[in-house]
Amino acid sequence: MRWPDGTVYEGLWMNNLYNGRGKLYHASGDLYEGEFVDDMAQGFGIYRHANGSKYVGYWNQDKQHGFGKEKWNDISMYQGFYNNASKEGQGEYCWPDGNRYVGEWNANMLNGKGLFMWHDDRLYLGDWKDNMMHGEGTYKWGDGRIFVGQYVNDKKSGLGIYLWADGRAYYGEWLQGKQDGTGFYIV
Repeated sequence: MRWPDGTVYEGLWMNNLYNGRGKLYHASGDLYEGEFVDDMAQGFGIYRHANGSKYVGYWNQDKQHGFGKEKWNDISMYQGFYNNASKEGQGEYCWPDGNRYVGEWNANMLNGKGLFMWHDDRLYLGDWKDNMMHGEGTYKWGDGRIFVGQYVNDKKSGLGIYLWADGRAYYGEWLQGKQDGTGFYIV
């Protein structure tokens, strides 16, 4: 079937609707190839964008749903679970600069437990809320420094211990990323 705007569908039909395997060539240059139910992507399919981005995975009513792998033309990549086109559950995201996150997602954001690894050998393992370190976690720098404690909105807040590579340590209270309140400094 060909439409006046250039959209083309090749595949199986039932009750005058796309049903079964097929290919839908969009006028924009995008292509979906996979399973359809009642004119919607449903089941396993591959969506190729005209700009080179691609999604391979499962669909429900035209939305990414279930396990899938998505690559963008800037070479960033996500593989994991989707719920109604939103990253939800376990997943891994790799950025073009080499940064990487492996962990839980909710509403397309880092939410829950996860490990973030920066390309310069820093890492954070702990709790996330709305793309920020929030809750209990361990942050390690490439030069050997370590912080274990509580975070609020990406900043050390609450109790924590900061260890320097040379053996010095601070154990105590933090607020807005700075030592604040009662604590012990060990030389």
